Amino acid sequence: MIRGARVEINLKNLSLNLRKIKKKGGNRPVIAVVKADAYGHGATEVSKRLSKEGVHLFGVAFIGEAINLRESGIKEEILIFFDQDVTPEIPRYKLTPVVNSLRYARELSRLAKASGTRISCHINVDTGMGRMGLNSRGLFKDIERILSLEGLEVRGIMSHFSDADLKDPDFASEQLRAFKEIKDTLKLPDKCIFHMANSAATVKLPEAYLDALRPGLILYGINAFTNERFYPVMSVKSRVISLRRLKKGTSVSYGRTFITTRDSLVGVVPIGYADGLLRAASNKVEFLVRGKRVPVVGRICMDLTMVDLTDVKGVKEGDEVVILGRQGQQEIGAQEIAERTNTIPYEVLTSLGRLNKRVFV
Repeated sequence: MIRGARVEINLKNLSLNLRKIKKKGGNRPVIAVVKADAYGHGATEVSKRLSKEGVHLFGVAFIGEAINLRESGIKEEILIFFDQDVTPEIPRYKLTPVVNSLRYARELSRLAKASGTRISCHINVDTGMGRMGLNSRGLFKDIERILSLEGLEVRGIMSHFSDADLKDPDFASEQLRAFKEIKDTLKLPDKCIFHMANSAATVKLPEAYLDALRPGLILYGINAFTNERFYPVMSVKSRVISLRRLKKGTSVSYGRTFITTRDSLVGVVPIGYADGLLRAASNKVEFLVRGKRVPVVGRICMDLTMVDLTDVKGVKEGDEVVILGRQGQQEIGAQEIAERTNTIPYEVLTSLGRLNKRVFV
């Protein structure tokens, strides 16, 4: 058997989420964030589907991700958020790097002149994230210097909220105020767009929409910020490969962290932390079997996880197990798993999505 679980990616739900985002944004352009293999959903297939839905700009973290999309047939503009390499592959593949420093802008300018072409770019401004982007006292002068560099075509100015879920509206508002000040002060080309609205801002802060939306998590159907429902795109499924009848007082898995309190029927599922199921989920999360929630018992192993099936009628080896997704009337979402394991849904999706067999439905 193939190790791990089966990850199903529902492309129809992806399209529905995009249409919902477009409607919320008054049909503003959408910059689809597909970095980290589209949060574990498969960047190539996701980007192809979004391209058919009219997305003209994609966001990735590093040049290698952008090249993979180009070589897979993605012709739309690809924005590279973090990579600071200066390589001939940028003009060769017509990539759009984000400028995070005046030094990098100058190096890109030299590359453009050497290659006899113009390089499109966006400028990142640090308004409070403290991670990357222009943040010097001479911010406006630095932007003006970048705008004057030969061979560069500045197509956008961007920033990023530091509160992923905007828990602190005052700080988010201050970041947005600082960003709008730049927009109102600088004289920029007509085609230059301002964008700051990540997933959280898309659902909670309409004043941050500006010229384009830049959603990530909500594209994939996870809204960790409000009660508004999107359509989950990823499901993770496996099978029961063994049934164990254990007497009351029997320990299960490493460390004896779970001991049966009754005569029990325990199922073994072939997914473990080597397959992206967080070990922190041990004794904390539930799976779905025959439409019923069943608790994970004992520590999650490298290759296997045990669940208590005592209360599931008619269960047998080979029955489907849903780790993430819907079965019958029950559903387990990435946000639920994240809350029970003290992490974020981004980690749940990227961990499960990248290490298991992925199919598109």
